[in-house]
Amino acid sequence: MDFSTLLSKIDAAVWGVPLIALILCAGLLLTIRTGFIQIRHLPRAFRYLFKEEEGAHGEVSGFASLCTALSATIGTGNIVGVATAVGILAGGPGALFWMWIAAFFGMATKYSEGFLAVKYRTIDSEGHVLGGPFYYIENGMGKKWKWLAKIFAFFGACVGLMGIGTFSQVNGISSAVVGFFDPNCENTVTIFGNTYSIVTVISGVIIALCAGLVIIGGLKRISSVSQVVVPFMALLYIIAVVVLLVCNITKIPAAIVEIIEGAFGIRPIAGGMLASMLISMRNGVARGIFSNESGLGSAPIAAAAAKTHEPVRQGLISMTGTFIDTIVICTMTGLSIVMMGSWSNEALQGVQVTTDAFQKGLHFLPAQAASFILMICLVFFAFTTILGWNYYGERCLEYLSGKNKVAVMIYRILYIAAVFIGPYMTVSEVWTIADIFNGLMAFPNIIALFALNGVIARDTKDYFARLKKGEISD
Repeated sequence: MDFSTLLSKIDAAVWGVPLIALILCAGLLLTIRTGFIQIRHLPRAFRYLFKEEEGAHGEVSGFASLCTALSATIGTGNIVGVATAVGILAGGPGALFWMWIAAFFGMATKYSEGFLAVKYRTIDSEGHVLGGPFYYIENGMGKKWKWLAKIFAFFGACVGLMGIGTFSQVNGISSAVVGFFDPNCENTVTIFGNTYSIVTVISGVIIALCAGLVIIGGLKRISSVSQVVVPFMALLYIIAVVVLLVCNITKIPAAIVEIIEGAFGIRPIAGGMLASMLISMRNGVARGIFSNESGLGSAPIAAAAAKTHEPVRQGLISMTGTFIDTIVICTMTGLSIVMMGSWSNEALQGVQVTTDAFQKGLHFLPAQAASFILMICLVFFAFTTILGWNYYGERCLEYLSGKNKVAVMIYRILYIAAVFIGPYMTVSEVWTIADIFNGLMAFPNIIALFALNGVIARDTKDYFARLKKGEISD
């Protein structure tokens, strides 16, 4: 059995029916317990983004904490991950529908994670705010569950180092850059016994150096960079895709029909109807969670640092992250790919699928111009994800090591090294490794959400009751 086959078997076991069911059931339960908070209070959540509390305690603003979280979520998952999910060899167009379902319930999950992060956060002797799943497991569920918190922290550090944070992001960057500057790989160099474009090497070195310069500055530098880059690049990408959709608006109805039919196996991609539906569901949910990270427990690590008195308030702000990431950006990417038929080309993989859709959809532009727009967006999306997940990984390691500064420094060095290695791994291996660690990280967090759902429901109800009585300001 070769390495790729082994990874695929492990991935299938981790991301089997039990985990998918757990994540969806957690989202459903929290949706009900919070009174469909993702529908009733989404407008208020967006208002809170730009309205800071007076005299609130924390390290960064609620908006900055969201940008830090979005810097980790808006990345290759939105461009490459969606393409991988809806590809003919994966879940097909129907996977996008299951992304929507996962995101809808995931908004309640993300709200709950942000809420718990602030409620159970602590402040150390140096005045630093400490929070995240390891703290709400330990402080919320009790000290006897500390072992579960440590399991989460271990897999969280691994996800950053060998999953979402490094390999998949820089691999996506290098693929996009090579596709633009050296599509035929005419300028090559041999590394690790394999031949790569010189552009791959150069891009890997530059990204590793830039990441290293920002990572050394810690949370405040990461959040300051994210506050500028994330909104700007998200807006640029949204504008580009909106133009694509408007220019091909007549194809949207047929694409939506194709998505719905694929979701329920009416148009099977492999095997029978049920098998096709399950494949679409698995790929859609897995890629949706990979992209927005609802249920993984990563975003609450950033949410814990927000300046706020009210856990509910930060929970609502955190919830907008899932909406922006999946309902808006992933939908735009997936719809473009389905509309242009790029998903059905077996010769394309990863970023090539999205590039093909952009070139076809923006047909009035030179092919190189469309590729350039996508490349720039992908580079910056992935770069901010690298930064965000370094912060998450460090926080996890700090918890495991008792804030050992030497261990954190070693982690930073290994992290930067992993960023450099990422371009030399195959696309399938990269995404499979990321999927595995994602799933393993999710288990402890989901258990905590089930255990603490009563606290979430009680305090949420209390907050809105106090708000209605005028005891607190909106």
